Amino acid sequence: MTDVSPARPRLIIPKLGGLYAALHESAETILRVAAGLLLVTHGYGKIMNPFGAVGMVESLGFYPGVFWSPLLAATEFFGGILVAIGLFTRPAAFASMIVLAVTVYFHGVVKAEGLMGAEKSILWTLIFLFFAVRGANSHSVDAKLGRQF
Repeated sequence: MTDVSPARPRLIIPKLGGLYAALHESAETILRVAAGLLLVTHGYGKIMNPFGAVGMVESLGFYPGVFWSPLLAATEFFGGILVAIGLFTRPAAFASMIVLAVTVYFHGVVKAEGLMGAEKSILWTLIFLFFAVRGANSHSVDAKLGRQF
């Protein structure tokens, strides 16, 4: 049987291979934890006033705002915690990705800031897309439980 997996490119500096291999999962874990905790800090103000974004979400067409505003707050705050610890990583990252995709629309279209206004939201959306597809690695609660979505 032949191996059909793509060959890894050879390293220009082969001695760095061990370092890259050793840090592979750690770097991914750092990105996941940082993204989750930064989302928590972004959602903290919203969770303290869950109805504070009613007008904003309704201006984007999400009615009734009294439903969507607390959902936004919970997704950012609790979703960020779940992503950071790696529990229910895929659904939490997916929900966060949807919220962040709406911010791409908000900054890029509603506020007419174009790419320059939406670039951070695009980056954050793609980070959470990565974890929605990939899930958490061995440094997560999902891994400790032995279950993932």
